[in-house]
Amino acid sequence: MSIDITTATPETVADLIAQLGDIPPSRIRLHPPLGTATEEDVLRLEAAPNKRLCELIDGVLVEKVMGLPESLLAVFLIRHLESFVEAHNLGIVLGEAGMLRILPKQIRIPDVSFISWARLPGRKIPKAQVPRLAPDLAIEVLSPSNTDKEMERKRENYFEAGVLECWEVLIPTREVVVYFPDGNITQLDETGTITTELLPGFELSLAKLFAKLDATG
Repeated sequence: MSIDITTATPETVADLIAQLGDIPPSRIRLHPPLGTATEEDVLRLEAAPNKRLCELIDGVLVEKVMGLPESLLAVFLIRHLESFVEAHNLGIVLGEAGMLRILPKQIRIPDVSFISWARLPGRKIPKAQVPRLAPDLAIEVLSPSNTDKEMERKRENYFEAGVLECWEVLIPTREVVVYFPDGNITQLDETGTITTELLPGFELSLAKLFAKLDATG
């Protein structure tokens, strides 16, 4: 499904939107010109006064949009994963601004990601702002503007790059769907507990995760 628009130039805006996964046009940046954006453009927008986080997809900048509920759950996941990963010295956990060049012309920004020491060159923290790395685990807390086709393409990119698990957190239904490279899928509702072979012994109650949405002072 992955299409490089530099070799398969869309003839219409509708073609481009379809190639990007039917995302809202408001998330597609027209400057630099479509198909010509680079990592430098991603970093320039991230460092600008009106900061914009953008993924790079086949030379096109696509804004990453995340609201308060999505960020709230991402922080909860980061806190619990980081605590476990650090206690067992398993690797590193990145947050919703952790940019990764997972494939040529593909910079993706998972909302949460776990990268094992074995994937880090020399088992050290990379110095590059956008390292050429694919995480072991990529987690996406879906926003209203995320489409099914967008996420399908994103998963294909992840698995092509070597990601071993992808979790998608669905706020409206309070579910977590776990995708694997072989096509297997595990779907859990808020009564379930999520575990992963990537982090033996890690458990997270989804009731506690989604309870963050109902918290009061």
